[in-house]
Amino acid sequence: MSWQSALACWYLRRQFRPETLKPINVERARALTSKRVWSPRVPRGWHLRETYGATDAPLVGEWLERADGGTAGGAETTVLYCHGGGYYFCSPRTHRSLTFALAPRADARIFSLDYRLAPEHRFPAALDDATAGYRQLLAMGIAPSSIVIAGDSAGGGLALATLVALRDAGAPMPAGGLLFSPWTDLATTGASLRTNDSVDPMFCGASIERAAKVYLGDASPTDPYASPVYADLHGLPPLLLQAGSTEVLLDDSRRVADNAHAAGVDCECEVWKNLPHVWPMFAPFMPEANRALDRAAAFVRRATSRAANRAQASSVTSSVR
Repeated sequence: MSWQSALACWYLRRQFRPETLKPINVERARALTSKRVWSPRVPRGWHLRETYGATDAPLVGEWLERADGGTAGGAETTVLYCHGGGYYFCSPRTHRSLTFALAPRADARIFSLDYRLAPEHRFPAALDDATAGYRQLLAMGIAPSSIVIAGDSAGGGLALATLVALRDAGAPMPAGGLLFSPWTDLATTGASLRTNDSVDPMFCGASIERAAKVYLGDASPTDPYASPVYADLHGLPPLLLQAGSTEVLLDDSRRVADNAHAAGVDCECEVWKNLPHVWPMFAPFMPEANRALDRAAAFVRRATSRAANRAQASSVTSSVR
């Protein structure tokens, strides 16, 4: 464990975790987050294009694209990113440390989705926005084999739920799903909510149920589109999950991985020792964040390359027939 990781855990335990011991105050959470936002510089050779004013369009948020309009290898890889924040706070801006670090590593442009938040817009608003965003990417002519859907925490659960919803709708599937510390069980039944309650530097276990109620309203917490740990995962593209060993949400990753393997889905689940929730957000400060993002970027490149090869082989077979 690096000193940077130890410092981050120390900070979270003293500054963030105490807030999770209190009843949820949506406005306070949003205000505190906006005050603490540190926006990194746009990576050299890249361009940030905001689309927040497009309130009537599916793709509301921000693009991080290569300034030359292409990619170093000539491939067009796109990551559709869903930020975390319990479905009721945070935004693409709060997660730029992660997306700005991932894009150059993966040589992929990233669209970070500003989906609607609860309690003003409860389930399934976020899912509707994510599926609409994906469909808009396809309408723009972007090949599904070049897209990876990614997210962290609530956004990680949303990314997985989006994959399930797209499959159920018969939509072309993207190349993969990349999930950082995903929140996949809004019924809060994971054992790690209790076993890691005293060691998670960021959350207390009880805070997860309170957050779930803000998003769900009267919806069932076991609805697979809200809690994809309860979904049938067959037919999904390859998945990479990363979670910390001390997280209260650890079982939200491990159980998804078990379900994915049982359904025949190519799934990697990495459990990193003693790291806080969504630690890749601490890039470039934390060495473990940089290493995790290196592995995430390798997954994006690998998944899109394999998907492109499959699409090409399918096209050749179809033309022969």
